[in-house]
Amino acid sequence: MKSRKILVAQPKPINNNSPFFDLEKKRNLKFSFEPFVKLEGQTVKNIRLQKINIQHYSAIILTSRHAIDHYFRICDQMRITVPNSLKYYCISEAVSYYLQKYIAYRKRKIYSSNNNFSELVELMAKSKDEDKYLLVTSNYVNNNNIKLLEESEINYSRGVFFDIKPNKLSKLNLGKYFMLVFYSPRDIESLMFNFPEIAKSSIKIAVFGEATYKMAVKHNLDIVIKAPSSEFPSLSMAIDHYFKLLKS
Repeated sequence: MKSRKILVAQPKPINNNSPFFDLEKKRNLKFSFEPFVKLEGQTVKNIRLQKINIQHYSAIILTSRHAIDHYFRICDQMRITVPNSLKYYCISEAVSYYLQKYIAYRKRKIYSSNNNFSELVELMAKSKDEDKYLLVTSNYVNNNNIKLLEESEINYSRGVFFDIKPNKLSKLNLGKYFMLVFYSPRDIESLMFNFPEIAKSSIKIAVFGEATYKMAVKHNLDIVIKAPSSEFPSLSMAIDHYFKLLKS
């Protein structure tokens, strides 16, 4: 039934531990997964055009795993050996732990915040007079983060190491879905790029994060679920509650 089909704008989980799979059984739902965006790495030439001299920086700022992947990809392509003395400032512990893919984690200077960029800036400010920072980003950047760096007078440069672009979704039949689930404002932009008339449909929208919510509001989408909240810290919990009420 259409009323039980939900599309999540992410790649399908690689294991069976996703809470969405538990919800399928609990609420008789059917989840499908489709990435709405794709990542394209910047070339070495484009990094040089940005006048980014990687070896000039003593610390890097990382707000995602993608940033880590593309930073080390460029270093490898440029045949740059990342020095052991390099400092890493990560937006969360999950991001910092991902560094183990590329470096000996315990032997490096790694700092992380609790998904709070303001907290991360406070950590950087302690050594702002001795370090020069490289903010590794996509073609999109959180303007509030830039403002915090500027206000704290952090000596930094921004480097665009990868681009986020909409996937072509013309073969996707949204009409069979009751709900679409989004975790990023970029996914919403891809939705509008591929389906500009979507706001006129009856499809319900679930969003995670304030930025994603604001993007959905901007495009007049029918938002019925917003997370996180004090009651529902995850989207899966919020979706569970929604269908519980819907059933009753």
